[in-house]
Amino acid sequence: MIRLTSIFVATTILLSGAAVANPPLREVKEINDPLYWALVAFELSENCDSLEPRKLKGVADGWGLIRKARKLGYSDEEIKAFIKSDEEKERMRKRGDAFLKHKGVSLEDPESVCALGRAEIERNSAIGVYLRAK
Repeated sequence: MIRLTSIFVATTILLSGAAVANPPLREVKEINDPLYWALVAFELSENCDSLEPRKLKGVADGWGLIRKARKLGYSDEEIKAFIKSDEEKERMRKRGDAFLKHKGVSLEDPESVCALGRAEIERNSAIGVYLRAK
């Protein structure tokens, strides 16, 4: 009887998720990547006068990511800590800088920023959906 009880308790713990910790949100591609692309689009719009961010789409998608994170088992505290983390912001900035460098874009050269933004809009890419030309 003790063995059966032990198996029941172990199964209950595993099924409840209490024994399985979620990976850090930075490792959850379905959360991290869309956030990253939106941030890149915002950075492009900040450095090019002929681009503007699609703010309502960004806000709506941001709330969608929060809902998705909750469904994946992350608490509001974990989500807030991820969003407000200076370490995560710096990590995203470095990733964005590497992407821009790879694309041959310099933030000191607004025309290169604008050209990339227009190309992303034209492709309707993950970045382009968060931008519009003025």
